[in-house]
Amino acid sequence: MSDAYLVGDPDGLSPLLTRLRDAIARELHAQLAMRAERIELADVPEIAYQVTLRVDETLSQRRPG
Repeated sequence: MSDAYLVGDPDGLSPLLTRLRDAIARELHAQLAMRAERIELADVPEIAYQVTLRVDETLSQRRPG
């Protein structure tokens, strides 16, 4: 059981995991909107790349200077 769950976070995720989840959800939403709400198998590598960029961006915001 994570500490986040013990302090009352209802989804049981730490603040970092919550930010990552939100960044991934925003990117997937954007990708679906760009692709008429349909992801083709051939598009998965590009979508994974874009999600990776969002995760890196989120993690970079946590790194000191």
